Formats: sequence, structure tokens, C-alpha cells
Amino acid sequence: MNATQEQLKLKFEQALVAAFGPDLAGVDPILVAASNPKFGDYQANVALSLSKKLGKQPRAIASTIVEKLDVSEICEPPEIAGPGFINLKLKTAYLEAQLNAIQADPRLGIPTAKTPQREIVDFSSPNIAKEMHVGHLRSTIIGDSIARVLEFQGHDVLRLNHVGDWGTQFGMLIAYLREVYPEALTTANALDIGDLVTFYRKAKLRFDADEAFQETARQEVVKLQAGAEDTLHAWKLLCEQSRREFQVIYDLLNVSVIERGESFYNPLLAGVVEDLEKSGLLVENQGAKCVFVEGFTNREGEPLPLIVQKSDGGYNYATTDLAALRYRIQQDEAKRIIYVTDAGQANHFAQFIKVARKAGWVPDDVELVHVPFGLVLGEDGKKFKTRSGDTVRLRDLLDEAIVRFHELLETKIQEEGRNETEEFKAHVARVAGISAVKYADLSQNRTSNYIFSFDKMLSDKGNTAPYMLYVYARIQGISRKGGINFEELGDNAKVVLQHETELALAKYLLQLDEVINTVEQDLLPHRLCEYLYELSKKFNQFYDRDRGVQVLSAEEPLRTSRLVLCDLTAKTLKLGLSLLGIQVLERM
Repeated sequence: MNATQEQLKLKFEQALVAAFGPDLAGVDPILVAASNPKFGDYQANVALSLSKKLGKQPRAIASTIVEKLDVSEICEPPEIAGPGFINLKLKTAYLEAQLNAIQADPRLGIPTAKTPQREIVDFSSPNIAKEMHVGHLRSTIIGDSIARVLEFQGHDVLRLNHVGDWGTQFGMLIAYLREVYPEALTTANALDIGDLVTFYRKAKLRFDADEAFQETARQEVVKLQAGAEDTLHAWKLLCEQSRREFQVIYDLLNVSVIERGESFYNPLLAGVVEDLEKSGLLVENQGAKCVFVEGFTNREGEPLPLIVQKSDGGYNYATTDLAALRYRIQQDEAKRIIYVTDAGQANHFAQFIKVARKAGWVPDDVELVHVPFGLVLGEDGKKFKTRSGDTVRLRDLLDEAIVRFHELLETKIQEEGRNETEEFKAHVARVAGISAVKYADLSQNRTSNYIFSFDKMLSDKGNTAPYMLYVYARIQGISRKGGINFEELGDNAKVVLQHETELALAKYLLQLDEVINTVEQDLLPHRLCEYLYELSKKFNQFYDRDRGVQVLSAEEPLRTSRLVLCDLTAKTLKLGLSLLGIQVLERM
């Protein structure tokens, strides 16, 4: 709910009490944005909901409410429509005052959260000795955007990268490398990530086919867990090699995240099992230690256990997740923990969270949220793969986006007869190419699958990053053309709204706080994308040569007023895009 809506809601609550007495204190006025501009800007539907309680016709109730409703500073006189809807149209003078008040504020008038708290966003989470692929893209950029919104709202956000850096795969890889390439286990940078992935695949094939090798690999795991110096050194080298490659991608995506992998929680796993045993929740099943909770069954309909210790004494993902959850609540003091993973893990999260609650480890004031996302599909509608059928490397995908945008930019520059430096073209291609990939993902409802198409995402038409980057650059072009520094328009620069496109743009500019509040609650970044796209369209309608308005050639005070509207649009786009992890460009 935005500031205007909150004020109106309060006015309605006061009017309800004044009209019908204290029994209606706290009744929701059901105030929503009008679905059609002809009904005004807001509509209150409370009269219809009170008809039965008050024993009166909704229109009569609406009339009584309106008599007591004091919104003269904000709205034109309210109108009653249909069976009892109360329609409100914002006053032009009110809109002008709101815009004048926010133009010099870096936060554009958006307040921080009333009750800031420690929030953890668990996202990205690649596996050591494997390359990041397109599946990691979704977790990384959705998690980063959510973290940015929460940080902007004033929360204390801990961005955690729960990497897979422990377990059987390391025993397998170290055992294999001891045989075929022992230098890799003693010398830094002996392998690049591609070699490491190749060796991992070969080690896995060997592990699956050779029982003696399986035993050797398990012994390496035992040595690793016991802290044997040479095995630990080898493990650290393998982790460092992967981290370097991950960091290249995080730098490209402009994402910051703190690594706290599975190994971090390893010393805490025995305590998890011990405490579950003490609480009486642990059951032995075929030699494994498990917890059964209601509502989880396998394909045969039998109860599905959450295994916390395998029959060989080893632990698994669930044990680590439980240990991490306890640490985050007890040590990090998190009040909301957000897990950003693919939808296929929904059952796992639901199950281990239910176990944690049953064990009494989750206080009432702590919220646990699984943020699932769908698959990335190819244009054939199937899971996104390379032509050879391999998983698409994220590094290759991002590099290709940059190259493709560079080609489009070269064509545009030639068509316009411009001379631009190679440095300029490289910078624009990098920013726009990466932004296009990010925005194409974030603009989809994350719960859905989406089709990956370079042609669509790199287009400067439609709901794409390039479209919005061009709108931002267009506004900066207005300032360059007029020799105007937006920052120096000064306190005397007042907004005066006359044209219908100005009014439409002004109203939309004042909705950003509502959109950000919504994303903070429902963790759906596509709502912010929809807002920025609509804002961009409204700006283009405002600046349209035929139906819009003149800016630089307008007479004062309209010229300065319209420059302020341009500046506020650019600031809103810049802020909104920054919350999506997208950088703007002054020129394109």
C-alpha cells in the first residue's frame, strides 16, 4: 500500500467510526486502485460488505460514509457509483505537491521498513568441482534481487551461498586425481575448471563401475572428515579452483554473496542427530536414523522418512539443512530465512522445515520461506540444453549475450552514422547483454517455466531490459540536447500538471513504494519489472511527438515542470532497475 492509499484508508476508518460508531473501528474499507481511469484513481467497496451487518442498502451506507469523509486535501469530491462503490479521484494539486516533495530525495519518498529485522537469503548454491549452469542463473539473480529489495527497505540482510563443498564427491575426485594427476592435489592452479569437471565425470564413471575404487573413495572421505593434512590440502585446492570460476560469473552478474558451504556446518551434524534422538523424534529404519512427519509419502503411498543419518554413519543434505537452520536462528538471529531453489526441491524444504518445527527449533517469530522457481526451457519447449545435449554453461551463455548485443549495437551505430569508440561499444554491450539475460528471467513469474530466447531478450521493443535502458538513455539525451543538468533544476523547479499524459505519468511515478512493498512481502520480482515496463510506456506516451507534450521547446513554467517529470522518471527507472541488479547507461 502506498502513502496516498494509507492516508485514504485512515480517513475512511475515521469516517466509518464517525458514521456508525466505535463498533466499526478497524473495519477494512476495502480500498483498491480503480480498475478503469473513468472511475477515478481509487475505489472503496466497504459499503457493500457492511450491508448485511448494518441492515441497510449499500448506496445508503456509502452516502453516510461520504458525509463524514474528509479527503478534500487529497481528492476531488467522492462519487458514489453502481450499487454502492465510492470512487475517488486524486486532486491535481495533491499530485503536484507529492512530486515536488520527492524530487530531491534519493529514496524518492519511500520510507524504510517500520520494523527492520535480520533476514537471510540463501541463494545461488553451486557445487564445487562443477561448472555453474543455466539453472544456477535463476537462483542467483532472483536471490540477488530479493536481497536488494530487502536491503533497500532497511533490513539487515545476510546473503548466503550454501555451496556443495563436502561429501562423497570429494573422496571420489581426490582418489581419482591421486592416480591420474597427483600434482593437482598439491599445486595451486594446476587445473582449470574445465579440466576439473572432466576429471569429476571420469571419477564418477569409475566410482559407479569399480567396487575397489568405491572403497578407496570412501576412505578419502573418512580422511577428509578426520582432518588428514594431505586430503584437507587437496580439498582446499579443489574448492579454491571452483571459487575463482564462480567469482568470474558473480562479477559479470554484479552479485555479492557470502560463501558458507556444507563444510561450515559439518561439526554441527552429530548434534542435530543427538538432539532429535533426545526429543524422541528419531526412528531407526533399515539401519538409517530417520524422522517421520505427517503428509509425506512415497509413490507407493507409504510414509516417507527424512533420513538424517545413513546406515553407514554418514549424513546427508537434510542433516546439513537442519544444522544450517539451527545456526541461522541461534547464531545469526534471523527472523526470516528465504531459500531460493528450483521448484523440484519444494518437497525437501517442506519436509525438513516441518521436522525443525516439530523439534521445537523454530520460534514463533521466525518465518521460513521457500522461494521456488521453474525451469529454463529452449525454444523447442524442452529443458534448455546445448545442441550436443549438454547442460548450458552459464559463462558461455553470458558471453554470448554480450557478443550478440555488440553485433546489434554495431548495426545501429552504422545506421545512425555515429562514430563510437571500441571502449564505448564494449561497455554498452556488456551492460545491456547481461541486463537482458537478467531481466528476461526476472520479468517472468518465477514459479513458471520460461523459454530462453536471445532474440526476444535483446530486442529494444517490448518488456525487455534494452527497451528500458533506451528510455533511460533517451531522458539523459534530453538533458544533453538542452544543456541541462537535472541536479541543478533547484528548489524552485515545481511540477505543474496539465496534459493527460503528464497526469498519467505522475500518478504512476507515485506507485513505486507500493510495488516495492509488494515484492518485499511476496518475493516476486516480476511485479517490479511490470511496473518499470508500464512506467517506460507512460513516459514514451508523455514524450510522444504527436499525442504527448513538448519538453525543451515548451514555455515556462511547463518547460521546467516537464524536465522535472523527465528527471523523476529517470531516477525511478534507475532505482527500480538497481533493485533488479541492472545498471543503467547514460548513452546507448
